Amino acid sequence: MEYIFLVSLFVIAFLYSSVGHGGGSGYLALMAIVGIAPEFMRSTSLTLNIFVSLIAFIAYFNAGFFRSALIIPFLLSSIPMAYIGALLPIQPTVYKIILAIFLHIAIARMLFIPNAVTEQSKKPPFAMALLIGAVLGLLSGMIGIGGGIILSPILILLHWANMKEAAAASALFIFLNSISGLVGLFHTGFNFNPHIISWIVVGVAGGIAGSYSGSFKIHANQLKYILATVLLVASIKLFLV
Repeated sequence: MEYIFLVSLFVIAFLYSSVGHGGGSGYLALMAIVGIAPEFMRSTSLTLNIFVSLIAFIAYFNAGFFRSALIIPFLLSSIPMAYIGALLPIQPTVYKIILAIFLHIAIARMLFIPNAVTEQSKKPPFAMALLIGAVLGLLSGMIGIGGGIILSPILILLHWANMKEAAAASALFIFLNSISGLVGLFHTGFNFNPHIISWIVVGVAGGIAGSYSGSFKIHANQLKYILATVLLVASIKLFLV
Protein backbone atom coordinates (compact mmCIF):
# COMPACT_ATOMS: atom_id res chain seq x y z
CA MET A 1 0.00 0.00 0.00
CA GLU A 2 2.86 2.38 0.81
CA TYR A 3 4.43 1.73 -2.61
CA ILE A 4 1.11 2.36 -4.38
CA PHE A 5 0.65 5.55 -2.37
CA LEU A 6 4.09 6.88 -3.35
CA VAL A 7 3.58 6.09 -7.03
CA SER A 8 0.18 7.77 -6.96
CA LEU A 9 1.70 10.77 -5.19
CA PHE A 10 4.31 11.10 -7.91
CA VAL A 11 1.66 10.93 -10.66
CA ILE A 12 -0.49 13.56 -8.95
CA ALA A 13 2.47 15.93 -8.47
CA PHE A 14 3.46 15.36 -12.11
CA LEU A 15 0.00 16.05 -13.53
CA TYR A 16 -0.81 19.05 -11.39
CA SER A 17 2.56 20.75 -11.73
CA SER A 18 2.36 20.36 -15.51
CA VAL A 19 -0.51 22.87 -15.46
CA GLY A 20 0.96 25.08 -12.72
CA HIS A 21 -0.81 23.55 -9.73
CA GLY A 22 0.50 22.22 -6.43
CA GLY A 23 -1.78 19.17 -6.32
CA GLY A 24 -3.60 19.92 -3.06
CA SER A 25 -6.96 18.46 -4.04
CA GLY A 26 -5.23 15.40 -5.51
CA TYR A 27 -3.24 14.78 -2.33
CA LEU A 28 -6.38 15.12 -0.24
CA ALA A 29 -8.18 12.65 -2.50
CA LEU A 30 -5.33 10.17 -2.28
CA MET A 31 -5.13 10.47 1.50
CA ALA A 32 -8.89 9.97 1.76
CA ILE A 33 -8.68 6.80 -0.33
CA VAL A 34 -5.88 5.21 1.72
CA GLY A 35 -7.46 6.25 5.00
CA ILE A 36 -4.91 8.72 6.40
CA ALA A 37 -6.16 10.39 9.59
CA PRO A 38 -7.98 13.71 8.91
CA GLU A 39 -5.79 15.59 11.42
CA PHE A 40 -2.79 15.06 9.11
CA MET A 41 -4.51 15.92 5.85
CA ARG A 42 -4.48 19.71 5.80
CA SER A 43 -0.87 20.05 6.99
CA THR A 44 0.34 17.39 4.55
CA SER A 45 -1.52 18.88 1.59
CA LEU A 46 -0.31 22.43 2.28
CA THR A 47 3.28 21.28 2.78
CA LEU A 48 3.37 19.34 -0.48
CA ASN A 49 1.69 22.28 -2.20
CA ILE A 50 4.48 24.62 -1.14
CA PHE A 51 7.22 22.50 -2.69
CA VAL A 52 5.44 21.44 -5.88
CA SER A 53 3.88 24.83 -6.70
CA LEU A 54 7.22 26.59 -6.20
CA ILE A 55 8.83 24.22 -8.70
CA ALA A 56 5.97 24.82 -11.15
CA PHE A 57 6.20 28.59 -10.75
CA ILE A 58 9.96 28.61 -11.41
CA ALA A 59 9.44 26.55 -14.57
CA TYR A 60 6.69 28.77 -15.98
CA PHE A 61 8.47 31.95 -14.89
CA ASN A 62 11.61 30.87 -16.74
CA ALA A 63 9.47 30.05 -19.77
CA GLY A 64 8.23 33.66 -19.81
CA PHE A 65 4.55 33.14 -18.93
CA PHE A 66 4.38 35.08 -15.64
CA ARG A 67 2.41 38.38 -15.49
CA SER A 68 2.78 40.06 -12.10
CA ALA A 69 -0.02 42.56 -12.83
CA LEU A 70 -2.44 39.66 -13.30
CA ILE A 71 -1.93 37.92 -9.96
CA ILE A 72 -1.09 40.72 -7.49
CA PRO A 73 -4.71 41.83 -6.82
CA PHE A 74 -5.71 38.25 -6.04
CA LEU A 75 -2.76 37.81 -3.69
CA LEU A 76 -3.45 41.00 -1.75
CA SER A 77 -6.69 39.58 -0.37
CA SER A 78 -6.08 35.82 -0.54
CA ILE A 79 -2.93 35.61 1.60
CA PRO A 80 -4.42 37.08 4.81
CA MET A 81 -7.68 35.19 4.25
CA ALA A 82 -5.83 31.88 3.85
CA TYR A 83 -4.29 32.49 7.27
CA ILE A 84 -7.71 33.22 8.77
CA GLY A 85 -9.23 30.17 7.08
CA ALA A 86 -6.62 27.90 8.62
CA LEU A 87 -7.49 29.24 12.08
CA LEU A 88 -11.17 28.42 11.74
CA PRO A 89 -12.30 25.17 13.37
CA ILE A 90 -14.30 22.91 11.09
CA GLN A 91 -16.44 19.89 11.91
CA PRO A 92 -15.33 16.58 10.28
CA THR A 93 -18.68 16.18 8.50
CA VAL A 94 -18.56 19.70 7.08
CA TYR A 95 -14.92 19.19 6.16
CA LYS A 96 -15.77 16.08 4.14
CA ILE A 97 -18.66 17.74 2.31
CA ILE A 98 -16.68 20.85 1.39
CA LEU A 99 -13.73 18.74 0.31
CA ALA A 100 -15.96 16.52 -1.84
CA ILE A 101 -17.37 19.61 -3.55
CA PHE A 102 -13.86 20.87 -4.25
CA LEU A 103 -12.92 17.49 -5.69
CA HIS A 104 -15.86 17.60 -8.07
CA ILE A 105 -14.72 21.04 -9.19
CA ALA A 106 -11.29 19.54 -9.76
CA ILE A 107 -12.82 16.81 -11.91
CA ALA A 108 -14.65 19.38 -14.04
CA ARG A 109 -11.46 21.40 -14.34
CA MET A 110 -9.47 18.38 -15.52
CA LEU A 111 -12.02 17.20 -18.06
CA PHE A 112 -13.54 20.37 -19.48
CA ILE A 113 -11.65 23.58 -18.76
CA PRO A 114 -8.53 22.89 -20.90
CA ASN A 115 -10.68 23.39 -24.01
CA ALA A 116 -11.51 26.96 -22.98
CA VAL A 117 -8.09 28.30 -23.90
CA THR A 118 -7.69 31.81 -25.24
CA GLU A 119 -4.58 33.52 -26.54
CA GLN A 120 -6.08 36.97 -25.97
CA SER A 121 -6.21 38.08 -22.33
CA LYS A 122 -7.43 41.21 -20.59
CA LYS A 123 -6.74 42.75 -17.20
CA PRO A 124 -9.20 41.65 -14.47
CA PRO A 125 -11.17 44.37 -12.63
CA PHE A 126 -9.27 45.19 -9.43
CA ALA A 127 -12.26 45.01 -7.08
CA MET A 128 -13.46 41.71 -8.52
CA ALA A 129 -9.96 40.24 -8.27
CA LEU A 130 -9.80 41.26 -4.60
CA LEU A 131 -13.16 39.62 -3.90
CA ILE A 132 -12.30 36.38 -5.69
CA GLY A 133 -8.91 36.26 -4.00
CA ALA A 134 -10.48 36.70 -0.56
CA VAL A 135 -13.00 33.91 -1.07
CA LEU A 136 -10.45 31.49 -2.51
CA GLY A 137 -7.94 32.34 0.20
CA LEU A 138 -10.44 31.67 2.98
CA LEU A 139 -11.56 28.36 1.51
CA SER A 140 -8.02 27.25 0.72
CA GLY A 141 -6.96 27.79 4.32
CA MET A 142 -10.00 25.94 5.63
CA ILE A 143 -9.64 22.95 3.33
CA GLY A 144 -5.88 22.62 2.92
CA ILE A 145 -5.45 23.45 -0.76
CA GLY A 146 -3.75 26.39 -2.43
CA GLY A 147 -6.84 27.54 -4.32
CA GLY A 148 -5.25 27.42 -7.74
CA ILE A 149 -7.51 24.65 -8.97
CA ILE A 150 -10.38 27.15 -8.71
CA LEU A 151 -8.45 30.27 -9.73
CA SER A 152 -7.04 28.78 -12.92
CA PRO A 153 -10.40 28.06 -14.63
CA ILE A 154 -11.70 31.46 -13.49
CA LEU A 155 -8.79 33.20 -15.19
CA ILE A 156 -9.28 31.16 -18.36
CA LEU A 157 -13.07 31.30 -18.61
CA LEU A 158 -13.18 35.07 -18.03
CA HIS A 159 -10.39 35.53 -20.58
CA TRP A 160 -8.07 37.13 -18.04
CA ALA A 161 -5.26 34.77 -19.02
CA ASN A 162 -4.39 32.07 -21.51
CA MET A 163 -3.54 28.56 -20.35
CA LYS A 164 0.16 29.18 -19.74
CA GLU A 165 -0.36 32.55 -18.07
CA ALA A 166 -2.99 31.00 -15.81
CA ALA A 167 -0.57 28.22 -14.92
CA ALA A 168 2.15 30.67 -13.90
CA ALA A 169 -0.27 32.83 -11.90
CA SER A 170 -1.88 29.84 -10.19
CA ALA A 171 1.48 28.39 -9.20
CA LEU A 172 2.47 31.56 -7.32
CA PHE A 173 -1.04 31.88 -5.87
CA ILE A 174 -0.88 28.32 -4.52
CA PHE A 175 2.65 28.74 -3.17
CA LEU A 176 1.95 31.88 -1.15
CA ASN A 177 -1.51 30.85 0.07
CA SER A 178 -0.21 27.44 1.14
CA ILE A 179 2.49 29.13 3.22
CA SER A 180 -0.09 31.46 4.76
CA GLY A 181 -2.45 28.57 5.49
CA LEU A 182 0.30 26.46 7.02
CA VAL A 183 1.37 29.34 9.28
CA GLY A 184 -2.23 29.73 10.42
CA LEU A 185 -2.51 25.99 10.98
CA PHE A 186 0.71 26.10 13.01
CA HIS A 187 -0.89 28.51 15.47
CA THR A 188 -3.77 26.10 16.04
CA GLY A 189 -1.36 23.29 16.87
CA PHE A 190 -0.89 20.27 14.61
CA ASN A 191 1.45 17.35 13.96
CA PHE A 192 3.10 16.34 10.69
CA ASN A 193 2.64 12.80 9.46
CA PRO A 194 5.76 10.74 10.33
CA HIS A 195 6.26 9.96 6.61
CA ILE A 196 6.15 13.58 5.45
CA ILE A 197 9.85 13.74 4.45
CA SER A 198 9.61 10.82 2.03
CA TRP A 199 6.37 12.23 0.64
CA ILE A 200 8.03 15.59 0.01
CA VAL A 201 10.88 13.88 -1.87
CA VAL A 202 8.44 12.03 -4.11
CA GLY A 203 6.32 15.15 -4.61
CA VAL A 204 9.36 17.21 -5.58
CA ALA A 205 10.43 14.56 -8.10
CA GLY A 206 6.98 14.53 -9.66
CA GLY A 207 6.85 18.33 -9.62
CA ILE A 208 10.15 18.68 -11.44
CA ALA A 209 9.14 16.19 -14.10
CA GLY A 210 5.65 17.64 -14.52
CA SER A 211 6.61 21.31 -14.62
CA TYR A 212 9.36 20.56 -17.14
CA SER A 213 6.87 18.71 -19.33
CA GLY A 214 4.24 21.45 -19.05
CA SER A 215 6.72 24.21 -19.86
CA PHE A 216 7.73 22.43 -23.07
CA LYS A 217 4.12 21.69 -24.08
CA ILE A 218 4.29 17.96 -23.40
CA HIS A 219 0.77 17.13 -22.26
CA ALA A 220 -0.39 13.88 -20.64
CA ASN A 221 -3.97 14.04 -21.95
CA GLN A 222 -4.82 10.42 -21.21
CA LEU A 223 -3.54 10.59 -17.64
CA LYS A 224 -5.91 13.42 -16.76
CA TYR A 225 -8.81 10.96 -17.00
CA ILE A 226 -7.06 8.65 -14.56
CA LEU A 227 -6.62 11.54 -12.15
CA ALA A 228 -10.27 12.56 -12.57
CA THR A 229 -11.26 8.98 -11.68
CA VAL A 230 -9.15 9.11 -8.52
CA LEU A 231 -10.81 12.37 -7.49
CA LEU A 232 -14.27 10.95 -8.19
CA VAL A 233 -13.63 7.83 -6.10
CA ALA A 234 -12.34 9.96 -3.23
CA SER A 235 -15.31 12.34 -3.35
CA ILE A 236 -17.79 9.44 -3.33
CA LYS A 237 -15.96 7.91 -0.35
CA LEU A 238 -16.14 11.21 1.53
CA PHE A 239 -19.91 11.37 1.04
CA LEU A 240 -20.44 7.74 2.12
CA VAL A 241 -18.09 7.50 5.14
